[in-house]
Amino acid sequence: MDNLKAKVVLVTGSARRVGAEAIRVFHANGANVVVHYRHSSEEAEALSSRLNDIRKGSCMTVQGDLSHIKHLKNIIDTVINKMGRLDVLVNNASTFYPTPIGTITEDDWDDLMGSNLKAPLFLSQIAAPYLKATQGCIVNIVDVHGFRPMKNYPVYSVAKAGLWMLTQSLARELGPDIRVNGVAPGAILWPERGENQSDQEELLAKTALKRKGTPEDIAKAILFLVRDADYITGQVIPVDGGRMLNH
Repeated sequence: MDNLKAKVVLVTGSARRVGAEAIRVFHANGANVVVHYRHSSEEAEALSSRLNDIRKGSCMTVQGDLSHIKHLKNIIDTVINKMGRLDVLVNNASTFYPTPIGTITEDDWDDLMGSNLKAPLFLSQIAAPYLKATQGCIVNIVDVHGFRPMKNYPVYSVAKAGLWMLTQSLARELGPDIRVNGVAPGAILWPERGENQSDQEELLAKTALKRKGTPEDIAKAILFLVRDADYITGQVIPVDGGRMLNH
């Protein structure tokens, strides 16, 4: 993976935010990229158009609701049919919102577990034969709160804890042909649903670096695990400014 030229990278949930930055970084390093989206068609097509202007035929988009297993096979089939191969799967798509105890519904559970744990498992399973053929790899976007639970977010924290373990489990199941690792972001982008200023300040105060990270910090960590880490598998790298140092 030291040379990403002509390699094909699929990043789920990549029309916007961290996923889009990962797409741009992989593309800048020579890879052909697949922008997956659920609803953000305009942003996905705009990103794809910009990248294809830079390098013709280097980017495609694929739509799919990751909560439906049948859509997952369609996503992988579309990529293989159009790109001919798959070298890297980045399970980035996620839902994130508070579920304080006493308010949790079954729909909350199904949604948060579905996007953060169920989809990465089944998408990895479907993609595995194609990744094996290219000696490829999987990178899961976990969360530091999968290791240190976030107050009022028990379902999300449990889902990401499961993804942490899934990363290790898949590494054992899919080795030696496929490497599987994860990146655990800390304070990178505030949720679009909004966190109040005091919550943001409290979160940053718990980091060793006392500042927010950037989507590029996450994208560069993903790139490292794909391109430069041939002897690393089953690991999750926190990119959190030292948040996990604080109990």
